[in-house]
Amino acid sequence: MNISSIQRQSVIYVASTIGLTVVGFVSTIYFAHTLGPAPLGAYFLFLAYFGIFYLIGDGGFGGAAVKRISEGKEPDEYFSAFVFIRIVLLVVSVTALLGAESFLKEATSSGIFFWLLLTLIVSVFSSCSNIGIYGSGKVGIQQVSTFLEGCLRTFFQIAAVFFGFGVSGLTGGFVIGLIAGGIVNFRSLDLKLVRFRLSHLKSLTNFSFWIFLSASGSLVFCYADTILIGYFMSNANVGIYRTTFQLTSVAAITTLAFQTVLYPKISNWGAQDQRTEIENALARAFTYSLLLAIPACVGGWILGERLLYHLYGASFTTGTSAFFFLLLVQVVNVFMFLGIMSLNALNRPKDAFWITVTAAIANILLDIYLIPAIGITGAAVATLVAITINAVGALILLSRIISLKFEYNQVKNILYASGLMGVFLLCIDFLIPFTHIITVLLMVITGALMYIVVFLKLDQEIRIQIRDLFVNLGVPLSEWFK
Repeated sequence: MNISSIQRQSVIYVASTIGLTVVGFVSTIYFAHTLGPAPLGAYFLFLAYFGIFYLIGDGGFGGAAVKRISEGKEPDEYFSAFVFIRIVLLVVSVTALLGAESFLKEATSSGIFFWLLLTLIVSVFSSCSNIGIYGSGKVGIQQVSTFLEGCLRTFFQIAAVFFGFGVSGLTGGFVIGLIAGGIVNFRSLDLKLVRFRLSHLKSLTNFSFWIFLSASGSLVFCYADTILIGYFMSNANVGIYRTTFQLTSVAAITTLAFQTVLYPKISNWGAQDQRTEIENALARAFTYSLLLAIPACVGGWILGERLLYHLYGASFTTGTSAFFFLLLVQVVNVFMFLGIMSLNALNRPKDAFWITVTAAIANILLDIYLIPAIGITGAAVATLVAITINAVGALILLSRIISLKFEYNQVKNILYASGLMGVFLLCIDFLIPFTHIITVLLMVITGALMYIVVFLKLDQEIRIQIRDLFVNLGVPLSEWFK
């Protein structure tokens, strides 16, 4: 294909993520109607606990290994050192999990503790092959493996739930997905296990320390609200909150694509002092991320309650007010994700840590205060405030390293097109009662098409870029689009 590696990898990432999002939404709808909120909440708690103990098993060395491998100097040695460290830390994480068993009452009572142990062991193979592929810059292959992992995980989860395995079916499917993704990455892995020196371990350790601390802060954003909702409320509330959060994740597809694709690129450009490349790529990443996040937020505000009711069931509509705030979280995430990613890629993990830990502390304190007061809406508000602190701090710190550029005309066009779409949806909402899932989905599709048409008419530059990308991909275009 006659397109740049960033475009190609971004297209693969977005395509695979859209596919996984569709599969994930359909499966969650099935789980919500078949199992209800409480078993889903137990599964989300499993994911939260796995994330915590996986972080212990990774220790930040995964990010450090990606950084060193991507720099192109002695990649086999750094990869081998990472594999050694990862095995050692597996022992640490498993020991920590066994020691914490008596405190994880939700895990033992719901039967997920065994699956936590098994998943930690399997994750060593999965993470080593994934880090090797990602650090080598083979983002496209990584996304293929992620797509296959998600599809197989969901297939086995649906089958297991259908046959009555409940939460065990959900966790077992998660393990199968990890194995499948690891195998795909391993088959394309060019790095070899070789002798490494103490200097390689020291280099990874020096970088991983701040990555670990920064990742710990990020983990708070991912799971603190889940665990604290489970503590103050119930598994059913966890299920409602996390299902609602998942619905908003569609707004983050392009953000996560650029975060994943640009990290090794910016790392390499930073090592070669190519600052202009970094600045231009980051400015365009902001624009394309907001291109989806803003209209998704506007449309979600108008149709949110109906989507929750028709997709998941009446019990999930109690998450409507939280849904409104979580949509804003996805908009702010554009700047937080890309800002923190850039700081790490530019060898500033210490800066990323300090701002992340500040926001993480604010998130925990707000969760403790707001969840007992206003329930899952309080968790959403706490997350929004903390993510905003993190995003603003990351951009301030990043501006001291490079010149931050924003494409104001494109952002203005995004806001204008989103506003027109919002007015249109409000008018239709007033005139036509949305009493069936088909009518709601038709309005979602109609609003999205209207937004795309208006935006592309307003923004000739991006229209030409998208046209050229489609032409190089061999996608036929209409005369209007040309």
